[in-house]
Amino acid sequence: MIEILVATTNKNKVKEIEEILSDFPVELKLYTLSEKRLEFPAPEDGETFLENAATKSVFYSKFEPEILVVAEDSGLEVEALNNRPGVYSARYSGKNASDEDNIKKLLDELKGVKNRKARFVSAVSLCKDSKLIKSFIAEVKGVIIDEKRGDNGFGYDPIFYFPEFNKTFAEISMEQKNQVSHRRKAFEKLKDFLIKNIDRFIKS
Repeated sequence: MIEILVATTNKNKVKEIEEILSDFPVELKLYTLSEKRLEFPAPEDGETFLENAATKSVFYSKFEPEILVVAEDSGLEVEALNNRPGVYSARYSGKNASDEDNIKKLLDELKGVKNRKARFVSAVSLCKDSKLIKSFIAEVKGVIIDEKRGDNGFGYDPIFYFPEFNKTFAEISMEQKNQVSHRRKAFEKLKDFLIKNIDRFIKS
């Protein structure tokens, strides 16, 4: 068995990660921050997704040094906005911003802008005993549309149009999204790394 603390309290993220790792060759035990009573924020002052993911994994690893800690930082980068909102995606319109608030601000900034190219980016870092082991990054490209479409997903999913499916990320099922998403790609890289190094991480 391999035990992993997933450094998030976001249940949507945990569901995605569990599905992605569901076919792992040995038993995985995933814990959330809530389950480990670590529901206090880690520093998130990095300028990149990779910096934030690495900082978070090392931070929480101090409290659970015996198991692996995985932290992810992700967000939306819009080409015409110089890759904003970037690392501020979750709090783009303020510290306690809702998804609705963030979407509204983004669409206001894009009024009259023709270039709607955007990408979701996911950075994942693996740590144990406060030592960073490996980081992974992945992206998925799409286009920002002017109005929300779909009731699935979260964050900017309702306005992130994915040309390959001719739908927004909020119009497809979690299963479909998990086949193509930035998080899927990053955690697939993590999964491959864990499998290749399984003897190093497995507990008898």
